[in-house]
Amino acid sequence: MGDAFIRHIELLGYEKRFFPSQHYVYMFLVKWNDLSEKVVYRRFTEIYEFHKALKEMFPIESGDINVENRIIPHLPAPKWFDGQRSTENRQGTLAEYCYALVNLPHKISRCLHVVNFFKVRHDDMNPVTDSQIKKPEVFLLPKDSKKNLTDITGPIVLQTYRAIADYEKSSTSEMALKAGDMVDVVEKSENGWWFCQLKNKRGWVPAAYLEPLDGPDESEEQEPNYAGQMSYVVQKSYTAVEEDELTLKEGDTIEVIHKLLDGWWVIRKDETTGYYPSMYLQKAGEVNTSVKSELRNRGAPPRRSTIRNVKSIHKQGRKQISQETYRRNSKKYIQNQRKMRGNSQNKANVIIEKNEPEDNKPKAQPAVPPRPSKDLILNRCTESTWRKIL
Repeated sequence: MGDAFIRHIELLGYEKRFFPSQHYVYMFLVKWNDLSEKVVYRRFTEIYEFHKALKEMFPIESGDINVENRIIPHLPAPKWFDGQRSTENRQGTLAEYCYALVNLPHKISRCLHVVNFFKVRHDDMNPVTDSQIKKPEVFLLPKDSKKNLTDITGPIVLQTYRAIADYEKSSTSEMALKAGDMVDVVEKSENGWWFCQLKNKRGWVPAAYLEPLDGPDESEEQEPNYAGQMSYVVQKSYTAVEEDELTLKEGDTIEVIHKLLDGWWVIRKDETTGYYPSMYLQKAGEVNTSVKSELRNRGAPPRRSTIRNVKSIHKQGRKQISQETYRRNSKKYIQNQRKMRGNSQNKANVIIEKNEPEDNKPKAQPAVPPRPSKDLILNRCTESTWRKIL
């Protein structure tokens, strides 16, 4: 077996200890490559000294030479006096730090400095205590606070994608690519920009420039929903560049038919369908945030159909639906809806006629009896009636 390395670090909580004096230590569950799991205890001052030494060992990755190259996470310095409140409030920061630390390039995350710091010490197995003083008080991290990226029970495995063409970055937050580069996807955003890492570099990359290694089709890409995936509101105007795109202005209300991973969604405005940047859309009734507003200031990601010199490793390309198919099926759906509404309205009218109250219906008139003959009147009627007819 090779050298030992850490698969995952999870913050469990902290302890309040009273010997030799009152202080606080954090509890970490460390999962190793041999599938063993150990609990270690570290003071925050120790963690911060470890962090400073790590930055000195990797000055480029710590941003000391160029801030843009920093990939080692930040960690605030300890306060002059660390009480229970500051110890508790710092748990979220430490959990994120450990998650980022394990996911750094192997030359950092698996270096001896990291491995040795989280190895089990004698004090971890047998902490120094005094029976005359109170036992340590344990404060576990609430389960609800673990429902994030740090709540992982096994090794963190990032998806690997391949660049299908060269990409030149247009801002410092992006990352340039060469055709054939293998990148690990850290975050997939539905706006079409994915946060990736390539060796020691990290940055945003258009999803259209990436393809999975196992096949050309994306499993996350759902089938079109011509009923419309609820209403969206246009937050930023866009003028169509390609024939199959739509030109809309801010405030327009549309329906989303198909959400695509490259950030270009198929939408419907009235009876017209076309592509539109998803980063310029927002669900109706959803509150706008500063983060979303900042994202919209960036340009829309390029579409796959506009990429030149594409070199895929798959024999067949991604399964794509033509714009004509979108329009035809969308129009067919609208027509069917109109027919259904018309039929239901006609059925309602028929039901109303059948259930009409009997009081409103015209009653049948009785038949007029035939006039009695003269002989019948003379035989059956009184003398006064005879005189009237004679």
